[in-house]
Order: sequence, then C-alpha cells, then structure tokens
Amino acid sequence: MKTFTTRTTNILSRCARFFGAMLIVALIVPAAAKSQSFPASVNLGTAGNFAILAKTGISTTGVTAITGDIGVSPAAATFATGFGLIMDASGTFSVSSLVVGDIYAADYTPPTPTKMTTAVSDMETAYTDAAGRTLPDYTELYTGDLTGQTLTHGLYKWGTGVLISAGGVTISGTATDIWIFQIAQNLTVADGAIITLSGGALASNIFWQVAGQVTFGTTAAMKGIILCQTAIAMNTGATLNGRALAQTAVTLDANTVTRPVTVTAVVDGVLVVPKEFNLLQNFPNPFNPTTNIQFTVPSTGNATLKVFNTIGQEVVTLFNGVAEAGKYNQVQFNASNLATGIYFSRLEFGGAVQLKKMMLVK
Repeated sequence: MKTFTTRTTNILSRCARFFGAMLIVALIVPAAAKSQSFPASVNLGTAGNFAILAKTGISTTGVTAITGDIGVSPAAATFATGFGLIMDASGTFSVSSLVVGDIYAADYTPPTPTKMTTAVSDMETAYTDAAGRTLPDYTELYTGDLTGQTLTHGLYKWGTGVLISAGGVTISGTATDIWIFQIAQNLTVADGAIITLSGGALASNIFWQVAGQVTFGTTAAMKGIILCQTAIAMNTGATLNGRALAQTAVTLDANTVTRPVTVTAVVDGVLVVPKEFNLLQNFPNPFNPTTNIQFTVPSTGNATLKVFNTIGQEVVTLFNGVAEAGKYNQVQFNASNLATGIYFSRLEFGGAVQLKKMMLVK
C-alpha cells in the first residue's frame, strides 16, 4: 500500500509540474501568436469601383490627390466640394484635376443615378457582412490600443474604440490573408502614425468596419478598406492606400488617397510571383475613351505608371506608390478629355522603364 501511495504521489506531482509549466507558457505567449482563422474576404460589390464613396458629401481643401473614382449618393454633385468639377459632355460623370478617375453623383444623367444607388447599397451590404462575422479570433485585444503591435490574419472584435498612436502598427501576412477589424466605436489614427504592411500583406485584404467615426491624424499613413457607418475625416497630409467608404461624409485636407491595386496572380491560394517586371499592352487597343493597363513586378517596391503624349508631355499619373509583388489590374486610363491620337504608357520600377504605345480613336 505504501508503494502504491508513493507512486500515486509521484504521478500527481509530475502532473502538477506539467500543467503548471503549460500555464506559464500560456501566460507568456503573446495573444497574436494563437492560431487564427482564415476569414473569407468581404465582397464590396460595385462599391469596390470607388476610391471614395459617401452618402452625404465629399469635401476637400488643399492640394488633394485621389487615384480612383469617387462618388456621392443620394447627395447631389453640389455636395462634392473643393474639386472644381468639370462635367463630361455625356453628363454622366465629372472630372477634376485632383482626381485620376471620374466623379459620380446621384443627380447626373442616367444611368449614373442607378449606378450610384447600387454602389451605396453594396457598400451598406459589405458593412453589414463585416459587422456580422462571428467567432472572432481576438476580442478586446490590447484593450483597443494597437500601438506598436503586429497583427496577423483573422477576425478581431472590439466593443470600444480603437487607437493607433504615433508608434503605428504592423499588419503581417501573405497576399492571400484576410484581416477584418470589427470596431464598435471610433477608430483614431494619431498624427504621424504609420500602418506598415509586411510579408506580402495587401491593403485590399484589410477591412476596418467602424461603427463610429474614423479620424486620420496629420501625416498618418493608413492602409485598408474603411467601411464606416458614420464619417471619415482625414487631417492635413494624411494618406490612405485603400478605400474610404462612408455612410455619411468624407472630409479631406491635402490628402493622398490611392485605391489598392489587386493582385490577380494567385493559384490555389498561393501567390505566383513573376520573375521580372513587365508592362502589358493595354486593352482594348485602340480604345475610346477608357482602357485598362496591367503590369507585373517581381518584388515589393515603389512603382510609377504614367501616360505621355507623342511630344513627351505627361498626361496623367495612374499609379504612384508601393506595388506588391504579383500581377495587377484595375488600373484604368480614362481619356475622355483628350484628343484622338497616339499615347504611351510608361512603367518605372527599380530603375528600369518600359513603354507601350496606345491608340485613342474617337
């Protein structure tokens, strides 16, 4: 009996030490190291055609630069202020020197009103989808202060607001990973805060669903799709690589907003990286008045895609920023304000340059 009792005691002692050690490991492993889910992307529908979309208005002051279409609905064009809108002859859209793309409003010539109603509906559906995702990987992580943290893929949920201070935050993952951030109150990105993408993470795969207001501080650098139930306010010099989709208004002050370029070279969930950078021929070609341009880059880096006329004058900058490795699309050239003729697309990456000839026929 004594031997049995001694063995039992030894076994219990070893079990206690084992589970105690496991408890210590659980306490010291950071929250972001747990195994996360792989949420499906949020379908933006036709709202994904816009860099900025708002229901009650879009206003800007200062020298703002937007790459991508913008639109307001059910608000009229008079609620898109500061852009110096120039109406196209078709009456279906306007252009602006501040926007590489078109501007749409609910009171423009059909079919634009229907287009805008659908886009706003798709925006609201996307918001509801993101807000309705269940079984979050993380709840109330870091009590809402993400400053200095590294966030891997998954579903995050906060019943409060979220703050990113000047120390910024890193979003780390692959080109196929998805991040969904459910925020019940405000999202505040402080002055100078930088959201850094690493490991191939793409701005087009990051969704910030915010019930309150979104505020970007002076010179803050934001990444991702903003699905906001109220207002989005960008202070002087703040930038956004993504989309600002607001169910009220968007206010800008000398900001840069660039729609995220989408990687399409993904096979069986794996990013296929091209071995060299390449500017593809535009399609259609000849074209009138819009055409699409694709390019590939072998590694993440700064790229510029511009259009020039035959005497070497720059017509427009279509893309200027950090390009992720992969094949890109959704780079559209709208030549509705240009004359029939020959134009050249010019891609520069890593010190190398490629040109393609395009023909506009009206």
